[in-house]
Amino acid sequence: MASYTTKDGVDIFYKDWGRGRPVVFSHGWPLTSDAWDPQLRLVADAGHRAIAHDRRGGGRSGQPWEGNDLTTYADDLAGLIEHLDLHDAVLVGHSTGGGEVTRYIGRHGTARVAKVVLLGAIPPLMLQTDANPEGLPMSAFDALRAGVLGDRSQFYRDLSAAFYGSNRPGSTVSQGKRDEFWLQSMTVGIKGAYDCIKAFSETDTTEDLKAIDVPTLIAHGDDDQIVPIVAAAEKSIGLVPNATLKVYPGAPHGLTGAHEQQFNSDLLAFLAS
Repeated sequence: MASYTTKDGVDIFYKDWGRGRPVVFSHGWPLTSDAWDPQLRLVADAGHRAIAHDRRGGGRSGQPWEGNDLTTYADDLAGLIEHLDLHDAVLVGHSTGGGEVTRYIGRHGTARVAKVVLLGAIPPLMLQTDANPEGLPMSAFDALRAGVLGDRSQFYRDLSAAFYGSNRPGSTVSQGKRDEFWLQSMTVGIKGAYDCIKAFSETDTTEDLKAIDVPTLIAHGDDDQIVPIVAAAEKSIGLVPNATLKVYPGAPHGLTGAHEQQFNSDLLAFLAS
């Protein structure tokens, strides 16, 4: 398996498929790089170099006790980009991965980056505060923590419903898709999964968003039950100077079926633009 070792000694697994301009994918919580497999193949088939890593704490990467925070995730991404000596890269982040990409640019700039895609991404801040009343209350994230520390296997099975919108009338999400979510989630260590909740909910990336100075596609479903669009994409679009907002009507947090196909089309068009 391909991997590189971070400065604090954590092995980070990554996939590196195809040749051409690098397109680097960062996955959401509590998943692994496997969540991006359809898009990895899509862009590699289209003549790009598709790269995705398992975030520290889960999948085939190391599971350290420390460093399960957004800044370290961003530095791990920077280490991967430097390890592979990538230039003119397109960074694509979903959910927590969108926060990772955003914090990467805030800390490391865009010298190696040509474009950014943020899909259902957590920026600028998920937590409800006086200054961010559109966010979710702390009780919502405490419930996630309780689920991880309790019967996390059943918790992940239940969470997949809201993640993919299978709890909505008329949903055609397969049981197999929900099982895939559970399978990936169970490879994430309990420490990394627990700590990441604080990382994705309480980290303010407002200033990081303002540092994005390359063309950016912000895509979000307006029925996202995990990262509500009102506190995320609708705010991010006003903070990124050269960004385009694409809203998918009726789409949940995890895209499947026609919603996924629409994103795939938009992604390829953005890469070619």
